[in-house]
Amino acid sequence: MKFSIKTLAILMTFMFSGFFFLQAQENVRKDYLSADFHKGRRDALRAKLPDNSVAVFFANPVRNRANDVDFIYHQDPDLYYLTGYKEPHAVLLVFKNMQTDKTGNQYNEIFFVQTRNAQAEQWTGRRLGSAGAQEKLGILNSFNNTEFKAYDVDFEKFDKILFYEFQNDVRDNARDESDLFSLIQQFKSKVGYGVEANNLGAEPKKNNLDLRGLNTIMGELRGIKTKDELDLLRKAVFISAVGQAEVMKAMHPGMTEAEVQGIHEFVFKKYGSEYEGYPSIVGAGNNGCILHYIENTEIDIQSDQMILMDLGAEYHGYTADVTRTIPIDGKFSKEEKAIYDLVYEAQEQAIQMAKPGVSMAEMGALASKIISKGLADLGIIESETTRHPYYPHGLSHHIGLDVHDKGPRGPLQENMVITVEPGIYIPKGSKCDPKWWGIAVRIEDDILITKDGSELLSGYAPRKSEDIEALMKQSSPLAQFTLPALKGNK
Repeated sequence: MKFSIKTLAILMTFMFSGFFFLQAQENVRKDYLSADFHKGRRDALRAKLPDNSVAVFFANPVRNRANDVDFIYHQDPDLYYLTGYKEPHAVLLVFKNMQTDKTGNQYNEIFFVQTRNAQAEQWTGRRLGSAGAQEKLGILNSFNNTEFKAYDVDFEKFDKILFYEFQNDVRDNARDESDLFSLIQQFKSKVGYGVEANNLGAEPKKNNLDLRGLNTIMGELRGIKTKDELDLLRKAVFISAVGQAEVMKAMHPGMTEAEVQGIHEFVFKKYGSEYEGYPSIVGAGNNGCILHYIENTEIDIQSDQMILMDLGAEYHGYTADVTRTIPIDGKFSKEEKAIYDLVYEAQEQAIQMAKPGVSMAEMGALASKIISKGLADLGIIESETTRHPYYPHGLSHHIGLDVHDKGPRGPLQENMVITVEPGIYIPKGSKCDPKWWGIAVRIEDDILITKDGSELLSGYAPRKSEDIEALMKQSSPLAQFTLPALKGNK
């Protein structure tokens, strides 16, 4: 068979495109969660589901940033936990009991994913499609989402259909009948969601829709980390702690909050962290008194200030949450050290208390008591029983696929990973001696609950005031990194 030059060129293009596609797919990090992990999580979910039930999970919506630009897509943590799928416009059904279709085939899960589309993939990246979901994710009953509308599932036969309440934040692409908006509408129609009785006086029809139970079940699963999850969390926490340590060495007066943020996030990327687990909080001076200060716009940070840095790397879906507060000039003032060491003492005592059987509430009560007594001793409040606004948040929360991760309530259990994060914030104008104004301290560490205690995961970043001062005396490789000045007004 003879080929023209043009035909050969086309064939070569396809051959090399396939080669580079394979190369790109293979040239990735090897420590992602495996298909076996996700299958194990679906099996664990199935074991917790009530009899004769089905659990339904939808992908996260695509979020618009501005005009025709979207935010970087981030998958719904539950769906990722159960499948490893990172694309939008998908829906997963997990059945408690084995089902049989009209042809006699049995199944206990169905996954509908967005279709392959060469033109779309050229613009926005590769898609797995149903065949890819079967091959890469190991979900054999994977179909294109275009098939969901006509797929025959008798939802009326189930005692319970478990799913999360829908939020009003999903855009409709009128040209796509299989986008997330359409999938949700099709599901609502299939299960009778929101259907009202038409006849006046008719007894309301009982339904099998359960919008509460799924959150409890997923909290029980996600709150106890597996070995694979702990491996990723350890990496995320270590990366975040390294970022804190490098900033301690690089810090000097005259920097900007955004520059400090950039050093942290450069370290994240250097290690292969895909995202930040939450918007980075970098507040110098009085800005640190704003708990979720994310503007990070202060320039020319002064030597008589401290800077509060609350940042967490997200590594392969799992996020850390680490905070350090350090003096800009490398030396705590008398007042800064007094507040810092008080927060440290509260944190240290709470960490020592952490073990299975103890609750986060009990740890929080201890930290709050220590802080109130310390503030009274310093004369900032009248007595340790005085109500005050200087410690306005809780002590701990779960971390994992979310920075405020799902987890069971009640006593701590082995293989939970939680934060311990006391703080004191004294904004300008507070009802105390002005010498304390503008001091904000939060120390936040991530700990693993072990069989008989806890393990500090974020210890790479110094916590004691004297250890912070010692590290800040070391030189930073960024000291030699200078850029041309911007022209024009500052």
